[in-house]
Amino acid sequence: MNPRFVEIIQAVGSPRIAVVGDLILDSYIMGEANRISPEAPIQVLEVGGESHNLGGAANVAANLKTLGVAVECCGVVGDDAEGARLIAMLEERGIGTAAVIVDENRPTVRKTRVVSHNQQLLRIDRETTRPLDDGTAEKLFKSAERLLAESDAVIVSDYAKGTLTPWLLEGIMKSAGGFGVLVDPKGREFGKYRGARLITPNKKEAEDFTGLSIGNEDALDEASSILRAELGVRETVITLGPKGIYFSDRPDRSEVIPAQTRSVYDVTGAGDTVIAILALFLADGNSLQDAVRIANAGAGIVVGRLGVSAPTRRELLRAFSRSTGRPAEKILNADVAAELSRKMRAGGEKLVFTNGCFDLIHGGHLDFLRTARSFGDALMVAVNDDQSVRRLKGDSRPVLELDERQEILASLHFVDYVVAFSEDTPEKIIRQVTPGILVKGKDWEDKGVVGREWVEKEGGEVKLIELRPGRSTTNIIRRILELNRKADNE
Repeated sequence: MNPRFVEIIQAVGSPRIAVVGDLILDSYIMGEANRISPEAPIQVLEVGGESHNLGGAANVAANLKTLGVAVECCGVVGDDAEGARLIAMLEERGIGTAAVIVDENRPTVRKTRVVSHNQQLLRIDRETTRPLDDGTAEKLFKSAERLLAESDAVIVSDYAKGTLTPWLLEGIMKSAGGFGVLVDPKGREFGKYRGARLITPNKKEAEDFTGLSIGNEDALDEASSILRAELGVRETVITLGPKGIYFSDRPDRSEVIPAQTRSVYDVTGAGDTVIAILALFLADGNSLQDAVRIANAGAGIVVGRLGVSAPTRRELLRAFSRSTGRPAEKILNADVAAELSRKMRAGGEKLVFTNGCFDLIHGGHLDFLRTARSFGDALMVAVNDDQSVRRLKGDSRPVLELDERQEILASLHFVDYVVAFSEDTPEKIIRQVTPGILVKGKDWEDKGVVGREWVEKEGGEVKLIELRPGRSTTNIIRRILELNRKADNE
């Protein structure tokens, strides 16, 4: 537990933050690719569904909104269905769109990712990267100027899609006021960011701009010095992927903060999370060192999920609190589980719920639970008690008693809460908890998922996960018995 960071997160306010940059619609086509086309040596995707998320600068704004910040976007969309969808999605989140300009001469930037079994197969981009024409750029600057005057912090989110021209950026730097501008850059032409307070390139971007090969902390310090000298920035942050985050808040002080270890499902949007958290905590008066440590924890949360997502303040608190390391504190009774779920719904968070006997934990269970956790903000596992398991599996089960099964589940870092139930089906506990997402194995598709009707009636959804074939507690027990028989016969 780090009580100082818990206090910082609990005390942070709700500053007004403006996000200026490239607005992108992120689309996902989900399905199963289980065969090869007879027409060409390519996979055939059987589409199961499609979803849309806020991307680019819009995802930075979504991260800030999830963190409880008053946020407005400033950028350009096309006069098309994608642009209308993107604006509607921003407004549904409560993100201001008065500074979003509609340009009939350019399409809305859209990235479509084709995904099967949690793996991206292909990305399709629809975009133009030409700079804004003078008339649109002038309209956008007037919107930005008004917005900056009302904001406590400014983020420039550059995805090299033509929105952030040198002329526009020069005006933004001059209009930003005392706080200064935080820049998430793109490409090699960093000169247009001159005058920003802070810049956050990744390692490759820093290498491309400085001409250095960054292999150690000395090279990071040298790159930081070049960024300061060339751009006039006061502070530098260089994201290092799985190695963590480097920062320097003055010429004689720097540090590399190691990444928090966790399963990586999707790095999409992790940089957006970093700069959003930095802006929030810097605008609230915290040091860069503290802001980077919290941003590092936030990035560790989002890479453990599939698709673009954002951490909540509660998740950041949990990352620095003792409860994440003590399995006993994850084990809840039904009433506490229901109240926790109610609070999550009220806060706009999605609780993922699954259930089972979980008698002998094996690799199939681990794959299933990791994937389930990636769908939402927290994972709750409901476990059949011993009497329930006996009725379902026979008098020889369970092998492990309830307390031990709960303790093992609670010790997994991708399981947030564990609750027991005594009925033959989880219908009652599902109705008590009312999760946002109910997850079961794909083998339940034809048998009927218990609780589906209730969850969907309450606005939730059901997701089915492909199970690793041949992995089950029954098979493990059968194998042990066979090995024992072989040993007795030898």
